[in-house]
Amino acid sequence: MPTPNAAATLKQKAHELIDSLPEDATWQDVVEALAVVEDIEAGLAESDAGLGVDTDTLRRQYDLSK
Repeated sequence: MPTPNAAATLKQKAHELIDSLPEDATWQDVVEALAVVEDIEAGLAESDAGLGVDTDTLRRQYDLSK
């Protein structure tokens, strides 16, 4: 059996996401859920590439207490 390519993986993820939504989900719910997944995956990719900033640094930058 061939290994699924990136498009097949994306398609499967989209199916799983849509299947996880309630039966009365709207198109807006689908768009918002996809946007959340896209943002999370982008953030994880940035982190994996070493582009992230740790929480303590952000707290200092924005003068936030713990």
